[in-house]
Amino acid sequence: MGTVSIDGILYAELLRGGAARLRANIKTINDLNVFPIPDGDTGDNMFLTIDSGVSSTGTETAHLGEAAAKVAQGMLLGARGNSGVILSRIFAGIAKGLSGVEKADIAAFGKALESGIKESYSAVSVPVEGTILTVYKDGVVYANSRLVASSTLESYLDDMLWELNRSLERTPDLLQVLKDAGVVDSGGAGFICIAEGMKATLTGELGELGQEGGSSRKNVDLNAFTENSVLEFGYCTEFLLRLQKCKIDLDAFDLNELIDWLNANGDSVVAFREGTIVKVHVHTKKPGDIFNHVQKYGEFLTMKIENMTLQHNETHKGGAKTKKKKPHKPFGVVSVAAGEGIKKTFVSLGCDAVVDGGQSMNPSAEDLIEAFGEVNADTIFVFPNNSNIILTAQQAASLYDKAEVRVVPSKTIGEGYAAISMLDTSSNDADQIVAYAEEVISGVVTGLVSQAVRDTERDGVKVVKDDYIGFVDDRIYVDDPDRTQAALGLAEALKASRYDIMLVICGSDVPKEEADAIRKTLRRQYRRTEVVMIDGGQPVYDYIIILE
Repeated sequence: MGTVSIDGILYAELLRGGAARLRANIKTINDLNVFPIPDGDTGDNMFLTIDSGVSSTGTETAHLGEAAAKVAQGMLLGARGNSGVILSRIFAGIAKGLSGVEKADIAAFGKALESGIKESYSAVSVPVEGTILTVYKDGVVYANSRLVASSTLESYLDDMLWELNRSLERTPDLLQVLKDAGVVDSGGAGFICIAEGMKATLTGELGELGQEGGSSRKNVDLNAFTENSVLEFGYCTEFLLRLQKCKIDLDAFDLNELIDWLNANGDSVVAFREGTIVKVHVHTKKPGDIFNHVQKYGEFLTMKIENMTLQHNETHKGGAKTKKKKPHKPFGVVSVAAGEGIKKTFVSLGCDAVVDGGQSMNPSAEDLIEAFGEVNADTIFVFPNNSNIILTAQQAASLYDKAEVRVVPSKTIGEGYAAISMLDTSSNDADQIVAYAEEVISGVVTGLVSQAVRDTERDGVKVVKDDYIGFVDDRIYVDDPDRTQAALGLAEALKASRYDIMLVICGSDVPKEEADAIRKTLRRQYRRTEVVMIDGGQPVYDYIIILE
């Protein structure tokens, strides 16, 4: 006999199996990268997104609709990158389809999965076929077309997986960039891993899957806090609290009152209530005081405490590093950046909070929401500075209700730098401020230099593995075995002499001697262009050349 119905406990188990399978294949998914540089992060983003969802529900939640809602909320907050946002919206749609449903038969479950199609397509302004959107849609439509009275969850997932794989194979025919790179869509491949893990849960293979691979989360550096250290950053404290009738009147419980208390005893407060569960994130030097206070309302389901001196070194964690809420003001600015030098530069330009993140380390929606809470402004302008973070920023903005959040769609560090440096809030008109920032962005060119991870030929340039390539957006201009020559060649290809300012941001692997030499060469070759060098310390990109 197969499985003929699904409740909240089984739903959570299925998704844990999906997360385990995806976790075991993170590198494989990351390597399905269209562009030949080491910036693939789809596997990390999708795993961290679904992991946030499965961590938000316990095995005790038998009501299917309630379990699905918790998963969806966790994924919406944990979503990272375009693939992660779309994945979170798939499960948000599924949750809508299961709202109020205590237990579903296979037909009802299939119908709920159809809701995920509509919700995920609405997540992007211009849906692109040949991506995770197409693969998920094809798999669900086909599986639902095969439903009969005798269908089981096992047969349903078999049908879905059959078409998911067929659809994935077709993605290069729908998206030319995939065909040119000789890969299939990474987001679609990631979803297949989730579906495979769900099926493995039913067939008893989950334990084996859970042992494969390793977590994408990096180990903390324990030497970052020694016996001689002094606690400076405090503790990142998170917990799920189940409100208890024996302790309080549930209807009279005031979440805002708790938030006010948390703000008085910590900072970076994010708190949500879902039914009788309260989720809290707070930075504090005395987590014990926090736990003792909130326990008068209920009992803990989960809790986590991390020393932020250690957490500060975990590049995958993301999150804003400012410690205290700023004084209230009408306008605030949040930016995303990777590299200590770049982050300091953005702060000097007037950013109220800089969230760690960039290519290969996208922040989550919750990371951005934490930053919004620190800014303490009526209107907050957000600069994602990466095309793969814009959707996450928009999702975070939609979830934050304590201020008006406006996302300025900056796709590169160069665009963000130029727009923030020219930001003028004197008009007090948010629409006008955003419009001018977008106008500034349109006049900026951002060139990047990074090392190639494979041989390819693109835009008339023959790329050799381990050479350095210079490119703008998806167009490659230069390939050279010498990093400095690649940067100089890119500046020449972009006709840098036509611009007034050239800002060159050096990456973490560029030694000072090399940076000094390239500065002298650029100033000699481009005498009418002001050349400014910054030690950015960013990963992935050895040089970022910004032309204004």
